[in-house]
Amino acid sequence: MIVYATGSAYQVYLFKPIFDKVLKPDVFEHLGQFAGLVLLAYFLKGIGAYSSDYLMADVSQRVVMDLRTNLFRHILNQSAAFFSRNSTGQLMSRITNDVNQVQFVISETLADLVRELLAVIGFAGLLLYYDWRLAMIVLVTAPVVVYPLVRLGQRVRRTTHRGQEELEYVTHLAAEGLTGHRIVKAFGAEAREASRFERASYRLYRTNMRIRSALSSLPPLMEFIGGMAAVGVLSYGAQRIRAGMTVGEFAVFLGAAFMLYTPIKKLSRVNAALQQSSAAAERIFALLDTHSEVRDLPGAPPLDRLRRTVEFKDVGFAYEDEREKFILRHVSFTAEAGQVIALVGLSGAGKTTLVNLIPRFYDVTEGAILVDGINVRDASLKSLRDQIALVTQDTVLFDDTISANIAYGVPGASRAQIEAAARAAHAHEFIIGMQDTYETQIGERGQRLSGGQRQRLAIARALLKDCPLLVLDEATSSLDAESERLVQEALADLMRNRTTFVIAHRLSTVRRANLIIALEKGQVAEIGTHEQLVDKPGGVYAKLYALQAFTERRREPRTGSSDYRREAQG
Repeated sequence: MIVYATGSAYQVYLFKPIFDKVLKPDVFEHLGQFAGLVLLAYFLKGIGAYSSDYLMADVSQRVVMDLRTNLFRHILNQSAAFFSRNSTGQLMSRITNDVNQVQFVISETLADLVRELLAVIGFAGLLLYYDWRLAMIVLVTAPVVVYPLVRLGQRVRRTTHRGQEELEYVTHLAAEGLTGHRIVKAFGAEAREASRFERASYRLYRTNMRIRSALSSLPPLMEFIGGMAAVGVLSYGAQRIRAGMTVGEFAVFLGAAFMLYTPIKKLSRVNAALQQSSAAAERIFALLDTHSEVRDLPGAPPLDRLRRTVEFKDVGFAYEDEREKFILRHVSFTAEAGQVIALVGLSGAGKTTLVNLIPRFYDVTEGAILVDGINVRDASLKSLRDQIALVTQDTVLFDDTISANIAYGVPGASRAQIEAAARAAHAHEFIIGMQDTYETQIGERGQRLSGGQRQRLAIARALLKDCPLLVLDEATSSLDAESERLVQEALADLMRNRTTFVIAHRLSTVRRANLIIALEKGQVAEIGTHEQLVDKPGGVYAKLYALQAFTERRREPRTGSSDYRREAQG
């Protein structure tokens, strides 16, 4: 940038000898010398321009790479409550759109700020050197320029903040519509979703046009102020020439004054661009300043592998923004190592919330969860979650190969280990029938697989992790009879010798459980085995079991499954 500014000032400095020595009538002996100097000045300026552009682009790309990576890592480390408050589209907008705005200010705006500011200093130095009085006529207009720039910058900043919010909403609608495309099509809502997107896009367009209106007012404003300065320079310069200033000196002065206009014009846009980027930066750093509600205590020790018990001790839970509304209250029970704990209850009873507290997706509001007598909040998160495998109804797979998805929890797993886990999960048979077997790409969220295949891959993933503690959240719902049978067999292998918390909807799973926790309105209504609870008069579990048995009997003619008949009769 210094080389660029030096080259620019040197170009103007050459005006004096060119006018005084080269352009005299019939005298051209210095033409070759000064032609070379002019080319040197342009060469220096070009080298400076290229190098500064390239190096500032490198700086901006590195800063943005670090910023985007830190932002993504910070978001991933947030609690489940954070993701319930922020949509995927909103977070994606922060990572992409807002960071891109910051990249622009680093690569373009800051480069212009430093480079053109150095050029202004060089030109101003020439002006002051040749005639400080004349220089003051040019430089005194600076305060006149600053005030409207500040006012316009404030307006641009406010409008840009709204624009980033509108763009965030557009991204949110796009992500929502694309991920839910099947429901959109099934309900014939394509036109309605497109209309919502169009209205959001129109609001973004209006906001962006207000920003453009402010930015577009800068050039004519600068042109007018520059014209006023030019008139003053020419009027005063004519008097100075009559007083003895040479034509070359005046040419240098006039050239510096007019070349000063270009960097000042660029600097006027720098302020507006800085205001735009600062609005995006505020949103980024506001997110980076968000602290997770679930985090390690300073110096938290690792948790030893589960050997004896998992105990819920008077546990209560409420969301951060609704502290007075408890989802769970006074939940107390003890699960012995290796037991299957079935959680039953009507929808909204708090079953999923309870199992989400075990791996500390949320922290308890009251009471404590103890693993072998140690409060999980006193141990490191990593050591706790290393002991837990999770299989849910909504199976989450990644757009990668089958082998990579199975080995997700154990990245260094060998091919033999991956195949062994797949065989145990009854997944090997369908995997080897695929074109690329274990290297088959399964698409986003595993969309190239059936529901049962996805579920078996999730079970294989849990088997390979080999954790002592297992959480099953309605892992077999929404499957056909054959897929459910295979998944149930895989789950039986997975649950063997593991402490398992299962949100149960299948009668067979409930009956096999060592302990049944019946929840009602966020509290433990009953605890016991199937035999202890099924005949309890007016009991919560007895009612649920009777309802499930009735439902299974109605399903029997359609499924033809003898298992349902035996369970219903039992």
